[in-house]
Amino acid sequence: MSGQATILHADLDSFYASVEQRDDPRLRARPVIVGGGVVLAASYEAKAYGVRTAMSGGQARRLCPQAIVVPPRMSAYTEASKAVFAIFKHTTPLVEGLSIDEAFLDVAGLRRISGTPPDIAVRLRREVLEEVGLPITVGVARTKFLAKVASAVAKPDGLLVVPPDGELNFLHPLPVRRLWGVGAITADKLKGYGITTVGEVARLPEDTLIAMLGRASGRHLHALAHNRDPRPVRTGVRRRSMGAQRALGSRRRRTAQDLDTTLVGLVDKLARRLRSAHRVCRTVTLRLRFEDFTRITRSHTLPQATGETPVILSAMRELLAAAMPMIREQGITLIGVTLGNLHSDNAVQLAIPLNHDPTALDTAMDDVRDKFGSKALTRAVLLGRDEGVSVPLLPDAD
Repeated sequence: MSGQATILHADLDSFYASVEQRDDPRLRARPVIVGGGVVLAASYEAKAYGVRTAMSGGQARRLCPQAIVVPPRMSAYTEASKAVFAIFKHTTPLVEGLSIDEAFLDVAGLRRISGTPPDIAVRLRREVLEEVGLPITVGVARTKFLAKVASAVAKPDGLLVVPPDGELNFLHPLPVRRLWGVGAITADKLKGYGITTVGEVARLPEDTLIAMLGRASGRHLHALAHNRDPRPVRTGVRRRSMGAQRALGSRRRRTAQDLDTTLVGLVDKLARRLRSAHRVCRTVTLRLRFEDFTRITRSHTLPQATGETPVILSAMRELLAAAMPMIREQGITLIGVTLGNLHSDNAVQLAIPLNHDPTALDTAMDDVRDKFGSKALTRAVLLGRDEGVSVPLLPDAD
């Protein structure tokens, strides 16, 4: 780790909602919800009433009746993201994108050219506001972990620098949920031991944490609680997984056919993304969220890396079928699919097709959609179905 605070975590504030407020002056300083059936984003004015991303539209409107609901405009968000990332890359060549609205920037070695890291952060925020018209929060610290925590604490529209000699004084009073990897289940488990702050985690021996949480989680949280995070800002890193999800909105009971149709739509889009990036996957994961907001994940490793839609869909259907008893009992509000263990499609030994080319249909469908648009060709089971919005994503690195 560097001896100086030279890593910036830059995160646009309520990105979709901020773009809408930027483009329509009537929405400024007013509660805005992007998305009708499911909340895709909420302005800070709406968040003040308890509105949160992925909440059903009905629940959001009950919490904030005066909210203005607007449909998503994915092309506008994509263009705004491109403009912001152009500023990031003008600031430093060391940019690691995390999503379309946040990134790490390493500004070490730029002092003579651009000034100190805090100076650079101030200028970055000003340029994003002046050139793109969006507020952005920046955290500055020695490690990626602490820079991200700092930006979260500084939101909205803030700047927070954590000096090296003040790291633990800043980190230890924070709630344990600030540690990466601590979700509701882990937080509840730690609370059962009387542990609610990062400092309390840091005071525990590593062996004790391992006994509580398992080896991987225990070692991970022990390191973060002492701000040990040696990961550098990396550029040009290809993603290790690709995912897509669909919030189901209202809590009406879904039939197995309804869920299968949703799964087909998600896998169809995701497999096309996989092939467009010239990747193949080896692991498929199904993520479910139930009506009580608990979540489960189920994974399966394929015998052969693949980019074929039928193979991926078949594996996902098996995972969904196995989870159906829980779905019937607990209801479901979200389905997510992830393709992991990715490799370049030209670097994996693929099975020899003895009888036919199994990718021919996928390739033909991809070609039609590339030429005539993504909706030019669809599966019969998806006709007349609302497939939800396609969320813009960072392009896969070359």
